Amino acid sequence: MNRTLIELLSPARDLACGIAAIEHGADAVYIGAPKFGARAAVGNSLEDIKKLIDYAHQYYAKVYATVNTILYDNELEDARKIITQLDTAGIDAVIIQDMSILEMDIPPVPIFASTQTHNFDPERIKFLADTGIQRIILARELSNEQIRNIHDQTNVDLEFFVHGALCVCYSGQCYLSAETTGRSANRGECSQPCRMEYSLIGKSGEILVKDKYLLSLKDLNLSDHLFELIKSGITSFKIEGRLKDISYVKNVTAYYRKKLDAIIDGDESLQRASSGRVSLSFEPDPDKTFNRGYTEHFFSETNGKRSSMNTQKAIGKFAGTVIGIHPGYFEIKAEDTIVNGDGLCFFDHESELQGMLVNKIEANKIFCESMEGLKPGVKIFRNKDKEFIKKLSAPTAVRKIQVSLGAWIHTDTVLITASDEDGNFAQIETNLEAPPSTDSQKNRVMLERQFKKSGDTIFSVSEVHLEQIENYFFPISQINELRREVLRRLLEKRIHSYTRKDAAVIKNDTLYPDKKLDFRANVVNVKSREFYRRHGTEISENGFELLGDTNGKILMTTKYCIKSELDVCPLINKNVPPVYEKLFLSDGKNKFRLKFDCAKCEMHVLKD
Repeated sequence: MNRTLIELLSPARDLACGIAAIEHGADAVYIGAPKFGARAAVGNSLEDIKKLIDYAHQYYAKVYATVNTILYDNELEDARKIITQLDTAGIDAVIIQDMSILEMDIPPVPIFASTQTHNFDPERIKFLADTGIQRIILARELSNEQIRNIHDQTNVDLEFFVHGALCVCYSGQCYLSAETTGRSANRGECSQPCRMEYSLIGKSGEILVKDKYLLSLKDLNLSDHLFELIKSGITSFKIEGRLKDISYVKNVTAYYRKKLDAIIDGDESLQRASSGRVSLSFEPDPDKTFNRGYTEHFFSETNGKRSSMNTQKAIGKFAGTVIGIHPGYFEIKAEDTIVNGDGLCFFDHESELQGMLVNKIEANKIFCESMEGLKPGVKIFRNKDKEFIKKLSAPTAVRKIQVSLGAWIHTDTVLITASDEDGNFAQIETNLEAPPSTDSQKNRVMLERQFKKSGDTIFSVSEVHLEQIENYFFPISQINELRREVLRRLLEKRIHSYTRKDAAVIKNDTLYPDKKLDFRANVVNVKSREFYRRHGTEISENGFELLGDTNGKILMTTKYCIKSELDVCPLINKNVPPVYEKLFLSDGKNKFRLKFDCAKCEMHVLKD
């Protein structure tokens, strides 16, 4: 039976994070290329990427490199060279945004379409697949029904974000950072204006909401819907976080590994996309690392509020409820053990996030220097878990590949064999130069014990088969050397047997769904224009970064709607005050007009 490979895909800010992701169960990691990644601050050297590839491939895990910014004409050759170098290093795929790369003379490395290519419509996704792209990274705004519909209409590999920070705008369609700071999100330099405070202004200038994080979303968490996503056609489950630290990567990767393993182990039609099992020295809990609270976004119809309107900072995990206030301390009905050095936070009566450091604990009494705004009934969150951070700072996972080892006597020869869970096989043989054993049973116990040791290798010897060897006496040092040598050869076999699936992009003239595209096609070079022209589409204007006049341009298109979030959606609430008919956002320096397309349930942010 052909089983469906299910991939857990983790972020790698750098080499250390990438190795940690593999150790904690990732089937694949994605890492920034030296240049042209959508997180410009976290590019990596080719040397480090090569080291990560070599480490990952031992487990048959994959490494994908991001080259997913838009490219100017003078950068095209540099991008082509980087992709060629990545191919030489053994990269498993390159994630792109700019269609110029499909016009280049590059090696047959698999190409994935970044979520920055706004993969929302089935027609566009089918087109990208028809151009030879091997995987589509879907837009995060899609519902489960929409994902299923896309899968039914295409046969391309589908990847979907299941955890981490959310952009409020459709990916690849955000120009607010470029407009306000000159730092383009499509160039990997987003200044994150969606995490800033704004005031909501009514049609006559009324301040309806003052200084709130009106565009800041909670973080995504679809951990309860993994099985549904598998049934809808997702095969790669992506964790956001190429700017996150190693503790986040360890914790969240391990959490989703356990979740997916539980599903895969219970379904014979599914299989892990890489090898080895992970043993953890901690209990993963995503609530204990950076999060702004969680949302399921638009995955289903009953997802509740999506914004973190009162703060863009980490909230952490619910710790308990205040039951009493006293001079210098407060009492809490705790959900978990709080310790000295923990960081706590709460929302005060004005919904402002307040933080405090724990100085001392006595039973349920929490001593802190500042408790201003704290009242009985207030919910307390822990956004710094001292003990959990300490655990994650140490080695926390071991990943081992199961091996069956055999030792045989054949005439005058000693045979040592090893086979792993993927069918790789290694063998060594040596002349039998050992005296007979005086106690075969005792000798057998010693041999099994020594052959089961695997040291600091990637292997775990789960089975030992002995035949006649227990009848001869071997020094422990010799047994250990034979075991080490056969495992070394087995590792060589694993590395040699790993092959990347090549996939050349062959130019064709498949028609693009739209006949004309504006600046939102993000075309800023001649090769991208050639790409769209060959596919029957006219580019009416340059990408936003090359526009001279941006007045009236749409700076954001979002599925998230402020009216809906504030319960003043006219399609749901028939008694919305007229003041909400025309709305603006102001950050104190800039004013933006909001336009609502209720038929599509979309909100546009425009330069006023």
